[in-house]
Amino acid sequence: MAALLLIAHAPLASALQAVAQHVYPDCASRLRALDVAPGEAAEVVEARARVMLAELGEAETLIMTDVFGATPSNVAQKLADGQKVKLLTGVSVPMLWRALGYCAEPLESLVTRALAGAAQGTMQVASSRPLVQAQSLVAADDQVHAAHQQ
Repeated sequence: MAALLLIAHAPLASALQAVAQHVYPDCASRLRALDVAPGEAAEVVEARARVMLAELGEAETLIMTDVFGATPSNVAQKLADGQKVKLLTGVSVPMLWRALGYCAEPLESLVTRALAGAAQGTMQVASSRPLVQAQSLVAADDQVHAAHQQ
């Protein structure tokens, strides 16, 4: 079973961990969150992340970060070897939930599932509010106009 490590700007990693545990309350043993404080040195973040990876003690780990090119992602790139540890950036709740739902799968499959969760969880939603029709403004004898209001 794969482990998950979240590395993100504070307080996002901890918030995502809380959301994960809301839906998957038994995930605590395989999920860690590392919040990166403003101004925290990359070397310090890397050392903390290495400790968390060791705590997870898993054969495979998926690291998810918030923004590519920022400190969390740069640190994670140093930890990811492409075989035992893989990295995804742009973490979202749908991505995380999908990863947790399929964490028993091999790491490569888990990456695919998490990316699909991210893609499928992002969409434009049409307004569901009904159109306001001003029936009181339509004269009772104006049947042509009233018909267009329907």
